[in-house]
Amino acid sequence: MATRKTSSKSGGDLPEETRLDAHTDAPSTTAPGDGPADTTDPAERATSVTPDKGAAAQAGHGTVNTVVPLSTPETEERDTSKDRIETYRATRPDGTEVEVTHNLETGESTAKAV
Repeated sequence: MATRKTSSKSGGDLPEETRLDAHTDAPSTTAPGDGPADTTDPAERATSVTPDKGAAAQAGHGTVNTVVPLSTPETEERDTSKDRIETYRATRPDGTEVEVTHNLETGESTAKAV
């Protein structure tokens, strides 16, 4: 995985955080202590790809980045027509009777007073 370089506190060229980069024709760069498969962004996901070894070799690189950020698909509306829903009555600890609707597919529950 490559990183986006940021200047370090010591003023050198070392990055302070490891992030994915989309290039596949140069080696990956990581912050000190991070491995080539690390990223400091917990939401960032990676996928392996076929690198451009020829371009990397012509540029004089001995290694090449083979992991790029995984693109996230647009959020689509989920088809809820086949969800299994259960509805039942329950009593809250304060004595209030409620009707509970529980979606078995998503685990989502709602309760309304009866």
